Amino acid sequence: MKKLMIILAICCTSIVIFSLNYQKQESKISIKFSHVVAENTPKGKMALRFKQLVEQRLGDQVQVDVFPNSQLFGDNKVLEAMLLGDVQIAAPTLSKFSRYTDKLQLYDLPFLFNDMAAAERFQQGIHGQQLLQTMNERGLVGLGYLHNGMKQLSANTPLKTPSDVAGKKFRIMSSDVLHEQFITLNGTPLKKQFSEVFTLLQTKAIDGCENPWSNIYSKKFHEVQDYITESNHGLVDYMVVTSSEFWQSLDPNIRNELKRAMDEAILYGNQVAKQKVISDRQAIIDSKRTTVIELSDEERQYWITAMIPVWKKFENDIGADLIQAAVSSNLVVDQNSNRGINNNASNHSCIKDDCNG
Repeated sequence: MKKLMIILAICCTSIVIFSLNYQKQESKISIKFSHVVAENTPKGKMALRFKQLVEQRLGDQVQVDVFPNSQLFGDNKVLEAMLLGDVQIAAPTLSKFSRYTDKLQLYDLPFLFNDMAAAERFQQGIHGQQLLQTMNERGLVGLGYLHNGMKQLSANTPLKTPSDVAGKKFRIMSSDVLHEQFITLNGTPLKKQFSEVFTLLQTKAIDGCENPWSNIYSKKFHEVQDYITESNHGLVDYMVVTSSEFWQSLDPNIRNELKRAMDEAILYGNQVAKQKVISDRQAIIDSKRTTVIELSDEERQYWITAMIPVWKKFENDIGADLIQAAVSSNLVVDQNSNRGINNNASNHSCIKDDCNG
């Protein structure tokens, strides 16, 4: 009888310990981070840094699993999956959010920012931070912006003036603004999958495309395009997002730690992206497979002026004040004279005046 009691006591203790461990496992928060690129890209490295930081700080409370290369969902489906609770974090391109808000079309406007520094100033300012919250009512919360770089125009003939675009076919992402951008220049925009672009260029089914240096180099577009115009005419960035339902369900302390880890991971990812832009651009030039065309200030101004109709068409949807705030980010404050100076010699004054009617 004594032995039986001891055995029963051991069994009861084991059951209690198992139950406690099971409850602990069940209460552990699971985060699936889905994205569409490789782990060695700025986005891929950012996701892994976020996972690392969370494991260091909240390892016993939160588990992060990263799914790169569209292993779970592509950018076209991931937001729907997020709203269903199948994914907790994603980082689609800004153009993918047009179904949820018109405001983010701002980032597709051509020649809005002179450079990445201007884009960064806007995104970190009050208007850029407010844009992260514009989809709250649709169930999405923006956690931050991740950079890929400014877009360049490529083709098999030189593109030095807006008129050089006329009659040519260009691949674009799915975006009404980007569609209108080429229509305004009398070009033909074609919405095609990114994975098809190299073959389309190689077979001359399309004449050109717009991409940041990292995409051009990694996908070898420079090997099938004779010219690349360093236009810096658009922005290819991502927004890191989560669902409102998931985010608000978290304990405030855990939510704050996750946000802190994400901020640090995005900062790291953006540093990686900045270095990659520099190295990939130089690698393309060194390859001598294509000719890189640099625009003078006067030549760039012709492009800016040509884009005014695009800005006007989307002004009501986006908001004239928001566009003006973005344009103002091209000015940096001269600390000595306390006045604004243009960070780039390109002049947006005609657009600013026109935006205000």
